[in-house]
Parts: sequence; structure tokens; C-alpha cells
Amino acid sequence: MTKEFSFEAAHALDGYDGPCREIHGHSYRLFVTVKGCPAAGEGDPKCGMVMDFGVLKRIVNEEIVSHFDHSLVLRQTPCNASLRAMLAERFGNIVTVDYQPTCENMLGDFARRISRRLPEGVELHSLRLHETATSFAEWFAEDNR
Repeated sequence: MTKEFSFEAAHALDGYDGPCREIHGHSYRLFVTVKGCPAAGEGDPKCGMVMDFGVLKRIVNEEIVSHFDHSLVLRQTPCNASLRAMLAERFGNIVTVDYQPTCENMLGDFARRISRRLPEGVELHSLRLHETATSFAEWFAEDNR
């Protein structure tokens, strides 16, 4: 089963040799796909479901959307420490990460955050993160074992 989420965020790619080294924003679309066996017990209120969409929504909102929506995502490096401190004095949602905040690396982070919260018997199958309408990266569990 797959659920789609969206959030707005800015980032800058520290040390990159192209225009994405500048602070810029995206309207991200995140597709989260989980797998498992649907509940089979006739008396189970979740009969026929791998998991409740509402539970998946809560997990992703708590782990991803609430942190990244309307944020500025910056890699934590010694050379940008003063910049991050200055920005944090003025703006409230600076997300500091220990990786270059590319679409690909963000997916690895998101996969770790989501996987640890899934109910027993449910596994993260894949993630797709769109930066733009025509540019996205994908993460598959089978490639990350």
C-alpha cells in the first residue's frame, strides 16, 4: 500500500559546483510504500488491511513532515557553523543533518525514521521523493539490506 505526502522545504548543497549550492526551495512529494500480509481475522477491525492508512499518516507526519515542512535543511559542516548559527537566530526551523541534503540522501534518512516506527509484520518497501514534477529519487528496501 502507498500513501502520498507533501511538504515545502528549502535546502542548499554545501560545496556543490552548480546552482543548487544556493539556498532554494522545493514542493516535495513523498510516496511511502509498505508491504505485509493483510489481517485475515474476520473479527479483526483491520481485516483486509496491511495497516491502517491513518497509522501510516501519523508516523510519516511525526517523523518527516512535522520536521521538514517549511524548513531550511543544511548539512552540518565546520565551515558553515557560523552561518547556521546566524540563521537559527532569525529563523525557527533550521534542520541540520549530517549528510548532503540531496533527494537521495534524504530518502535514506526518511527510510530509517519510518522503518523503526512501523507495526510488527509491516515493512517499508519503497520511497519516492519528488523535488520537482519531473525530478525524483527512489529508495527500495531490497537495495538497502
